[in-house]
Amino acid sequence: MSPHCRILFAFFFATLLVVKRVEARAFFVFGDSLVDSGNNNYLATTARADAPPYGLDYPTHRATGRFSNGFNIPDLISQKIGGRESPLPYLSPALNGERLLVGANFASAGVGILNDTGVQFVNIIRIGQQLAYFQQYQERVAALIGAVETERLVNQALILITLGGNDFVNNYYLVPVSARSRQYAIQDYVPFIISEYEKILVRLYELGARRVLVTGTGPLGCVPAELAMRGRNGECSVELQRAASLFNPQLNQMILRVNSEIGATVFIASNTQITHYDFFNSPEAFGFVTAKVACCGQGPFNGLGLCTPLSNLCPNRDIFAFWDAFHPSERANRLIVNQMFSGSVEYMNPMNLSTIMALDDAQT
Repeated sequence: MSPHCRILFAFFFATLLVVKRVEARAFFVFGDSLVDSGNNNYLATTARADAPPYGLDYPTHRATGRFSNGFNIPDLISQKIGGRESPLPYLSPALNGERLLVGANFASAGVGILNDTGVQFVNIIRIGQQLAYFQQYQERVAALIGAVETERLVNQALILITLGGNDFVNNYYLVPVSARSRQYAIQDYVPFIISEYEKILVRLYELGARRVLVTGTGPLGCVPAELAMRGRNGECSVELQRAASLFNPQLNQMILRVNSEIGATVFIASNTQITHYDFFNSPEAFGFVTAKVACCGQGPFNGLGLCTPLSNLCPNRDIFAFWDAFHPSERANRLIVNQMFSGSVEYMNPMNLSTIMALDDAQT
């Protein structure tokens, strides 16, 4: 084969490969520690999960930066949509070339809707920067496959965004009299952060997002950390439960209104609070022995401090709904993702992910 023919063959093969990869649905992730897959490993911050026993049940049995004993929610969604791999953290040096076409994870532990959320963690990727990185990502991909194909890749992608919990836990209720609690009563703070969240979602739409899964907060007052610090006699924190009960319905209403204004079902509300309540109220029904005590931690409910090699550690992670003081176990994450794909409108509004995937497949 002549050198000229070899060059043409290589170009033809590369083109086929790129087209094949672009035809697979890309997946992008934004948000906080519930969905961070390791961006904070590359930052000077205390909000990290890159040391044992994190990652104990991950395939490599090593800490990856996921706040889980194993897979987190983005990993499990990737598996469900047939992804070859979970999107890499955007800050990972390995995210280049063809791997860019899989998507990217921009999430960073500690962030919230507001820029002053998580200030104690100092160097984290706030949501505005996550969106700026998304724009930068598109420029990088356009250099690889062209602007038209990049736009198609982004338009057809599935996007997950998880924000809000830290705006309560690591802002409004971080200290007894926080700056935000002096500024707003809780019933006024919630509409304020919902209005800020709307700006974030609208910006995602402007950047090309057309299928966005938006998760609400879990039952904030029922996580082991809050049971240990604020609960009484094993009962959920009333203040934080009220915050969640205000936030989630207003988030749902805002999403439906924005969809109506756009004239399309771009944003889908995932009510993870109800799923967590199911675990909390009837753990045995889901194969858990407890939804109050964390697998890894110390103090009451294993809810105080960080999960470290010196912490209490349960031998069987599958029977604990919580891995650490704030984050679900891998098995709980699997159940949450199953609800995202098959849940009724009470869990997924206006439709679940299986319905979305079927609709989108029918249109391609």
